[in-house]
Amino acid sequence: MHALDQAIVMIDFETTGLSPDMGDRITEVAALRIVGGRVVERYVSLINCGVRIPSFITGLTGITQAMVDGAPPVAQVVPALLDFIGSDALSAHNASFDEKFLKAEAARLGLTPAHQGLVCSLKLSRRVFPQLSSYKLGLLSGQLGIQFKSAAHRAESDAEVAAEVLIHIARHLRSTYGIAEVDTALLLAVNKLAAAKVHQFLQKQALPR
Repeated sequence: MHALDQAIVMIDFETTGLSPDMGDRITEVAALRIVGGRVVERYVSLINCGVRIPSFITGLTGITQAMVDGAPPVAQVVPALLDFIGSDALSAHNASFDEKFLKAEAARLGLTPAHQGLVCSLKLSRRVFPQLSSYKLGLLSGQLGIQFKSAAHRAESDAEVAAEVLIHIARHLRSTYGIAEVDTALLLAVNKLAAAKVHQFLQKQALPR
């Protein structure tokens, strides 16, 4: 098994704000399935939650009221998204943010996400590359030599770059530590470690078993 042969789904939501508990809703989603170090399948959609899009969100993302008003309804998109993710592990950059919106929107429809594990590419980057100056996706990707193919702050573009960051991390772990099998369990373990313990932990993973 090579780096990320085990399927993992990188997800990114655009939203009307920061908190579903405060009434904020999703406006766009991209979910990219990564297998064997590349994106093999994707689900991307604008989403109509029947809400007004704040002007500053339109300014940030370029997603307008008209775009959302003409988009598929949330009751169609979220079940399709959950079907796409299935029981694969989920990943996102600042993963707790995206997972809380996924859970909130699913709960509104009486549904429960079935993903097995949550890998945060932001936390992973902090632990694996502690010397970098910033871990915001746009700045982090630049430091790792990863380029946006289209505008930032759109779900598919952000998810693609976050997927490349995750793939970059997996390759780095293989080449630097000689870890043959970079699987979800390993990434989850690194996520949970204190930064100071990561290097020693990864060295042990390369030892013969």
